[in-house]
Amino acid sequence: MALLALPVGLFLFGWWQFSRIPRVDVAAALSSSSGAGGTNYLIVGTDSREGISPDDPNAGAFLAEDVAGARTDTIMVLRMESGGARLLSIPRDLWVQNPATGEMGRVNSTFAEGPANLVTAVRNLGIPVEHYLEINFVSFGRLVDAVGGITIDVPAPARDANSGLQIDTAGPVTLDGTQALAYVRSRYYEELVDGTWRPDPTGDIGRTERQREFLSAMMSAIGGERNPLSLARIPGSLGAGMKIDDALGYLDALRLAWDFRGASPDAVALPVTPRTTSGGAAVLELQEPGAAEIIASFGQ
Repeated sequence: MALLALPVGLFLFGWWQFSRIPRVDVAAALSSSSGAGGTNYLIVGTDSREGISPDDPNAGAFLAEDVAGARTDTIMVLRMESGGARLLSIPRDLWVQNPATGEMGRVNSTFAEGPANLVTAVRNLGIPVEHYLEINFVSFGRLVDAVGGITIDVPAPARDANSGLQIDTAGPVTLDGTQALAYVRSRYYEELVDGTWRPDPTGDIGRTERQREFLSAMMSAIGGERNPLSLARIPGSLGAGMKIDDALGYLDALRLAWDFRGASPDAVALPVTPRTTSGGAAVLELQEPGAAEIIASFGQ
């Protein structure tokens, strides 16, 4: 009898957890879901410090900086389709037109006018966006800790004094929430090569690649989790730091979770090229024809 009741109990517990997730008013900006081909989820990581306590075990990864409000630190598109999952990174320095102002600027700056404006900016690239998920630093660290850490493979010892990153050995290393935050946020990434610390020459491009690879590994860990009680605890670990669009229903979320079981998202790079604007800003532009082909594959 208890076994028969367990799925119902988990369903209701999951619904309760889902109902507590804050909503973002972006439904009017989302693409219509055709149900064919695949579904795109825009995943945005913000550097909001809201709700962070100095006693939080992950506090050291982000309280050192004095930042007000929230900015987009990570922008990715997760595509779920019959053949599996793909994860596309959109560099924060990508040069785009701001839908709200009509002016050119970095894509992460479009978030200043609200999430719906960022959704529109991504759609204007030619990438449909059916759903929106936002997560801040606190929840990101807690999520990593909730799944027991994430293992990545680094080619050399690495550090970043600004983000707090310190990896002492090359090869597979399991990062907890604090070091995971330091890793994905690293803008001054250095590697120890032949006894010398060398900065990553690729800048934001390299940072984007590290973020994409890490999030792909984290999604694989979540997708590979088989313990229903562990899965049920994951939403609670996110707290109020996760937000979803106002069009995503509980059954939609369950369908996503089911499709994601055992999935290992393929990391997809958006071809870009660096340039300096007339005003002296270092930005990235789409590199053609490769960028158009990648974008088209996310719209089919």
